[in-house]
Amino acid sequence: MKNLRGLAILCAGVLPASTALRAATTPGDDASRFPNILLVYTDDQGYGDASCLNPDAKFRTPNHDRLAREGMTFTDGHCSDTVCTPSRYGLLTGRYSWRTTLKRGVFGAEKPCLIADGRVTLPSLLRDHGYATAMVGKWHLGMDFPGTQGDRDWSQPVRDMPLDKGFDYFWGIPASMNYGVLAWFEGRHAAVPPTLWTKKKPNQIALADYRIMPPYERERKPGLMEVAPDFIDSECLTRFTDQAIKWIEGKAEGARNGKPFFLYLPYTSPHKPVIPVEKFRGRGKAGAYGEFMIETDWHLGRLLDLLDREKLAANTIVIYTADNGPETTWKERIKRFDHFSSGPYREGKRSVYEGGHRVPFFIRWPAVIKAGSTWDQPVCQTDILATVAEILGKALPAKAGEDSVSFLTALRGGTPATARPPVIHHGANGRFAIRHGKWKLVMESKRKGEKRELYDLAADRGEQNDVLAGHPAVEKRLFAQLVRIVTSGETRAGADSANDTPPWDELVWLKP
Repeated sequence: MKNLRGLAILCAGVLPASTALRAATTPGDDASRFPNILLVYTDDQGYGDASCLNPDAKFRTPNHDRLAREGMTFTDGHCSDTVCTPSRYGLLTGRYSWRTTLKRGVFGAEKPCLIADGRVTLPSLLRDHGYATAMVGKWHLGMDFPGTQGDRDWSQPVRDMPLDKGFDYFWGIPASMNYGVLAWFEGRHAAVPPTLWTKKKPNQIALADYRIMPPYERERKPGLMEVAPDFIDSECLTRFTDQAIKWIEGKAEGARNGKPFFLYLPYTSPHKPVIPVEKFRGRGKAGAYGEFMIETDWHLGRLLDLLDREKLAANTIVIYTADNGPETTWKERIKRFDHFSSGPYREGKRSVYEGGHRVPFFIRWPAVIKAGSTWDQPVCQTDILATVAEILGKALPAKAGEDSVSFLTALRGGTPATARPPVIHHGANGRFAIRHGKWKLVMESKRKGEKRELYDLAADRGEQNDVLAGHPAVEKRLFAQLVRIVTSGETRAGADSANDTPPWDELVWLKP
């Protein structure tokens, strides 16, 4: 395996049309064809939950391993935040979510969508350049449901949702299952509306977990969630994958004849409820969680097999990554199974340390990417937007993709001429960190014990040795970069944008 050395990213810009098209096509294909894109997004999957990244994993993920073998592995790949909603915002818009009104935590199911109308998104960019666009899976960015809880008219359409943010087609659920409004939505309606009520029920097979399954209640009571009579939590992965396959099959002939597609497939696994179906019980050596990851991997294999069967694999970009690190049950898995969901990294979901945001990140594109290659410098999910824009030969417009920087040069096996600007990390409680090269500066917060720290990740990937006292010049440089990026409204030069709010309470390190 060849290690590609150097820094990861070039700023997005206009490519000569011929160059962009050559990058987007396989040898012998018609030069008018851009690549199809399949973006698979898992939920709460840690870096150590892929067997190709963690040789000591207590379960195997052969289809993750296949992506690594046939594509590029980003060993230093990061989500843009450490919980669901803000990471999904960053992925789809190329902008950090803390620039919006969401400074901490996540949304419920019912909320004005965090993506503002008119903002450039990954699907809107692709749709505007001839792509068929679809989303199948979990949204969790806010939707506007008809009426109010207990007084719905489900004959009316859902608004402010994926179909309003660049997707031509939507099939899925509104948010994480613990937030309710659970039904199988297609477009703006659910065939079977969420007219019943439920609470979380005990999960007998997983650690500190719950279930969403019948029987459901007909009468509304305080604390209950809206649910459809036919909704069962354990069916999510199968239904999502079946629907994704059905949609791709319907677009396959067009894709073979110059009409590319983009499918965003955000799974609900291995997020709670951890409910592997019976077929996968007893596999691996990490309990129900390992079985759930094996099931997830199996569905990934179904998608890869589909691309082979439809003769689409060569010119389809498959991106596989996760929204944040593993849920806090990672601690108990270490005790019970000796399985480290965060791999060698510190902590997990919600944390500003590496285990919270360094996630599995694979890209396969046989027409361009050398099989079995790696990229070991920092890259962020916000960068996907600018990378796709460069593939299309388009520059991102102003006030779009503010924190997105293309890594197409890395995919082609080259070494970028300039270093990527720093990556900003953000914890669920609002704490910040900045990463540039091997250095990571973790900032103090309002919370007791959360002080300023500096880590040399090249020598200390587990963030165990705070070297702040010995490197004042590094601290000064990183701090100045952090202030500039956070206050300016952009990482990408020329974005010409601003934050949606004035400075907020968590910026305790920012002088008035």
